[in-house]
Amino acid sequence: MYFYNAKDRAPKEIVPGATIRTFWGDNTLLSLVDIEPTVEVPLHTHPHEQSGIVLEGELEMGVAGEVKVLNAGDIYIIPGGVEHYAKTRSVRARVLDIFSPVREDYKY
Repeated sequence: MYFYNAKDRAPKEIVPGATIRTFWGDNTLLSLVDIEPTVEVPLHTHPHEQSGIVLEGELEMGVAGEVKVLNAGDIYIIPGGVEHYAKTRSVRARVLDIFSPVREDYKY
C-alpha cells in the first residue's frame, strides 16, 4: 500500500491527552501526534532518531536540558538516546514525528 489517509487510522493514546496515528515503511515511521492543552509527554529516551515539525499550535520541548517553545513550522531533530519531553500550554498542538529506524512499539 502506498497511500494513506490519517482520518482512516484510529488514534492510539500514548499518555492521557496525547494520541498518535502511525504509518511506517521499512526504515521510517511517521507519527501524527495530537496533544490536548496542558498535557505533557514526560521526559524519556529511545534509541531512534526523532525528527519532527509542529503543524498546528504551540509546543514546549526540552531536549538534553535545552528548552524551546515551538510554533507551527518549527522543526526539531533529536538524536537517538537523548532525553527529551514535550508539553502543551493553553492550546492543543499537532505534530508530525518521524522516527528512524521504525519504532516497533508504535506499530499498531
